[in-house]
Amino acid sequence: MFILEGNIGVGKSTFLKLIQQHAPEIAVIQESVDSWAFQMHGQSLLGNFYQDPKRWAYTMETMTMMTRVREHTYHQMHAQPASVMERSVYSGHYCFAKNDQAEGFFSKTEWEVYLRWMEFMVLDTCQPPRGFIFLQAAPELCFDRMRERGRQGEEGITLAYMQQLHDWHKKFMITREGVDHRIARIPVLVLDATIDLRNNPIVAARYVAQVKDFMEFLIGGSEQVVPARVASVL
Repeated sequence: MFILEGNIGVGKSTFLKLIQQHAPEIAVIQESVDSWAFQMHGQSLLGNFYQDPKRWAYTMETMTMMTRVREHTYHQMHAQPASVMERSVYSGHYCFAKNDQAEGFFSKTEWEVYLRWMEFMVLDTCQPPRGFIFLQAAPELCFDRMRERGRQGEEGITLAYMQQLHDWHKKFMITREGVDHRIARIPVLVLDATIDLRNNPIVAARYVAQVKDFMEFLIGGSEQVVPARVASVL
């Protein structure tokens, strides 16, 4: 199993559709946003978090962790090797939860409890993917794309928050700062998502071909020699 990562609005869902179009032999597993951004007692958990993050950060991050662990463990048992899952338990921790902690949204006790869940549910239970595919673009562009799509629950997201997530994704996917060694060793294919792939079919096909080569290389058993970061540029 492979995992597609990137900031909010970077174009992950669009790229998965392009993979389906150009490489139907690759199984695509889209993020189940509705399963953790759902209504509880008539309230949106995601909306509550954006309105009052200090009150809802622990609830939100533990809920997303449980949901993603359940999905991850299911697909690690049932998905074919050539499959791509949108976002993961790992970015949930290394990008979103760590940002919340840095912003002071967790109490000291909440963060300690959260880290124990992280160790037990994620690092000890989930099998790491064969590789990560990282879509990278400037936070300003991601912000504009997010606003354009108008997804429910994202109204409260600010450009400053997108910049923070951009920085955390770089630490997670590029420099591997503070990343557990079991995850830091996983190869990463980095793709420039600045270009609008929906209106550039030649580039889109090229990117999908790079993904296929990356997956075939790792599925073929050569993961011990692949570099930790494989950069792709236009």
